[in-house]
Amino acid sequence: MARNMQPIAKRCKALNLSPAAMGYAKKNTNRNQTNMRKKKSEYAMQLTEKQKVKFVYGIMEKQFHMYYEKASRMQGKTGENLLTLIERRLDNVVYRLGFAQTRREARQLTTHGHFTVNGQRVDIPSYLVKPGDVIEVREKSRSSVKFKRLLGEDAPVVNLPKWLDRAKNTLQGTVVAMPTRDDIDFPVEEHLIVELYSK
Repeated sequence: MARNMQPIAKRCKALNLSPAAMGYAKKNTNRNQTNMRKKKSEYAMQLTEKQKVKFVYGIMEKQFHMYYEKASRMQGKTGENLLTLIERRLDNVVYRLGFAQTRREARQLTTHGHFTVNGQRVDIPSYLVKPGDVIEVREKSRSSVKFKRLLGEDAPVVNLPKWLDRAKNTLQGTVVAMPTRDDIDFPVEEHLIVELYSK
């Protein structure tokens, strides 16, 4: 399985993206402070937007193109369809529910089979959830320190998007609706991605 191993802070700086969008609160880089070229070409701006979305969600080019093809066949705006499709990935949902601190960690935990969807163990990070799905930490995994710290008084506070629901002090979340464009938690101009693929 292909993995994105690029350095977080350096890549975030290149894409003009806050590391907080990746789930990292304290990452930063001071290298290469001088910005040699001020104005970007139209193609460079389109490419940067595509790379930004791929980097945030940890998706490689082939899979990202498949999402685009699927989004273009759906009704509505292709760019918004693309973002909502990717937002529905199981590894992203695990991260958004607060079961992992970053999307990279969520992807790893999912691959190791720590979660069930509607009672069935799922270890595919790209699995697309739908309204009504119940995502839960497996019984066998609940005793690990990783998941125990999510319960109790000092459990981290999670800012849930509107389309997800998680009862307090439980290791279970529910997809209550389809994600919308407003639920994307980092700045992206998806129309530039559509323009890039439309060439």
